[in-house]
Amino acid sequence: MIHDVLLVGARGFGASHLRNLERLSDRARLVAIADPAGPPAEGYGSDVPAYPSLDAALAADVRSDVVIIATPTGTHHSLALAALEAGADVYLEKPPVATMAQFLDLLAAERASGRSVQIGFQSFGSHALEDLAALGRPTSVATWATWSRDAAYWSRSAWAGKRMLNGTPIVDGVVTNPLAHAVATALRIAGARRREDVERIELELFRANDIEADDTSSLRVTLRDGLRVTAALTLASPEQTAPLIEVRTPEVDVLFGYTTDELTYPDGRIEHTGRTDLVEQLFDHREHATALSSPLVEAGAFMTVLEAVRTAPRPAPVPVSEITVLTDRESPLATIDGIQEIVERAARSGALFSEVGAAFAV
Repeated sequence: MIHDVLLVGARGFGASHLRNLERLSDRARLVAIADPAGPPAEGYGSDVPAYPSLDAALAADVRSDVVIIATPTGTHHSLALAALEAGADVYLEKPPVATMAQFLDLLAAERASGRSVQIGFQSFGSHALEDLAALGRPTSVATWATWSRDAAYWSRSAWAGKRMLNGTPIVDGVVTNPLAHAVATALRIAGARRREDVERIELELFRANDIEADDTSSLRVTLRDGLRVTAALTLASPEQTAPLIEVRTPEVDVLFGYTTDELTYPDGRIEHTGRTDLVEQLFDHREHATALSSPLVEAGAFMTVLEAVRTAPRPAPVPVSEITVLTDRESPLATIDGIQEIVERAARSGALFSEVGAAFAV
């Protein structure tokens, strides 16, 4: 069975979808691209019809089985609604939408349409999640990550680092976009999938850069069964390391590298697992009713975190005394002194930054 696909957004992460669709060319036919910048100049997708917007493609009577949406978060809600109304299944990049109200509206539209929406939390396709589930109920889950995002990153587009843009919610902070996978995957491992699984959210949001959103944050999510999920994340690290999730169980504590699908056990053993491609799984779902690993409804727990971040007070600026700006690179990088040790200590102790005595959070 060949699935006709319309790609909305061919730049940024959309380029990776083009590569993936080329790999899946025995199952997928790219029928059109919707992007104001047009199609790629060369290579796969350069010869298909291109439209400046999804509305323009639909007005031209482009028919597709699947619409892949890889555009800024603030556009997700309207684009996904239009795709569902056109009768297509949807692959929607993370984060799903920018507000809880939009999430509930999209859920209702999905149910009414009879179509399916798969959210692009690619880590949900990791086979490591099955191995972790086999270890039994966790006693705690913690995630930490130190990434580096320089001044060029924050100036690359009008919406970068914004909470709002022209009255539209954006919520482009470390928790909700760049490291959303860390939070969403930790919640998934802890068994939190839907909104009702979350009881309480505690947040500490900071920014080392001159932006509206948070670039360094800690959070603690208490689930309805009492299990706690802790995250400490930064984009202001002098060095970038792979994010980790520590899963503690009564029998064994395991570290999960969700970007590499690796499980590291206390004895040093490393297990490399594979992952299921979520676009390909959506095709399987259409053909064989295969269960989706990242259905829209199961983004509910993550959306409660996003909504808490969106409605929280503006992130507090990190004191200048705690920032070192690195200029030995193409674009300056604002870093927080000692942040690498702080994020790991906070997460693994189930604490917020202020609770571990982080100087910038006192």
